[in-house]
Amino acid sequence: MERIRLGNTVFEGRNNAYLIPGDRPTLVDVGVATDSVRQDVRDGLAAVGYEVSDLDAIVLTHWHADHTGLAGELQAASGAEVYVHEADAGIVARDDDAIAEERDIREQRFDEWRIPKGPREEVTSFLDGHDDMYGNSVDVTPVEDGDRIAAGDDELEVVHLPGHAAGLSAFAFDGDEGREAFVGDVILPKYTPNVGGADLRVDRPLETYLDSLAEIADLDFARAWPGHRDAIDDPAGRARVIAEHHRERTERVLSVLDEHGPADAWTVSAHLFGDLSNIHILHGPGEAFAHLDHLVAEGVIEQDGSEYALTGTAVDVDALVPVPETKR
Repeated sequence: MERIRLGNTVFEGRNNAYLIPGDRPTLVDVGVATDSVRQDVRDGLAAVGYEVSDLDAIVLTHWHADHTGLAGELQAASGAEVYVHEADAGIVARDDDAIAEERDIREQRFDEWRIPKGPREEVTSFLDGHDDMYGNSVDVTPVEDGDRIAAGDDELEVVHLPGHAAGLSAFAFDGDEGREAFVGDVILPKYTPNVGGADLRVDRPLETYLDSLAEIADLDFARAWPGHRDAIDDPAGRARVIAEHHRERTERVLSVLDEHGPADAWTVSAHLFGDLSNIHILHGPGEAFAHLDHLVAEGVIEQDGSEYALTGTAVDVDALVPVPETKR
């Protein structure tokens, strides 16, 4: 397996694509559709003796543009089959109904979160202004949890791990030191993946993501190959650290409501993160919402329209946000 480092000046940065050589050359994730990343992919393939036309399969971890943007043109140049989880297939294929649904949910959430007019216009302009980063339409082969995809000289197993995105999936394989996986943005080595704003279609986003972290810990991969930055040598340990981060954030959200009284998601976000710009105008209140939504479902706070308030119920944060046990 060869890692291809991709630039990315639009989103989080330092993206990865992974080439699996062999009888069925396979590329895992493809980067955003910009000229510089297009050249990064071609140069990375050429460095190990491959061209785009050699690709037989492309596997996508989730629908975000920095993972899927070049899929359409790479497929057109190679004839490669493109695989992505069925929950994200419509958006990757650039299906009008799937895209319209995501945008309708976006407008609904912006109303619910009470994002003010100025920031709302700014983030909408940012998102709509980067539509071209998603590239050309793709003929997608949907997959689901447990499916196996021929890749290189072996196969990849689909492991559905939603939260950051509805269809986010890891692709597991037998590595030199045991079971490994390409994990996209399920876990990252430096940042914590956004939950709540990164994919507005996810129901109960925090609970869903915590379940995925627990599964990462239970699977106990020997190594994880993320969508950004370097390999993670203790994926289960990293999942635990991220869960602990969300436990601390839950405590912060409760403190905001205790100190300032009832508040909407935008106000809670401002207390947590301060002033926000471009994509973070989506991710900040999205993360606040994920925690508020979880606390409502657990009966710890109550929702009245767009406002959230404490109920006075005793709170056991350890039980609300479980941190998975690790086997090492």
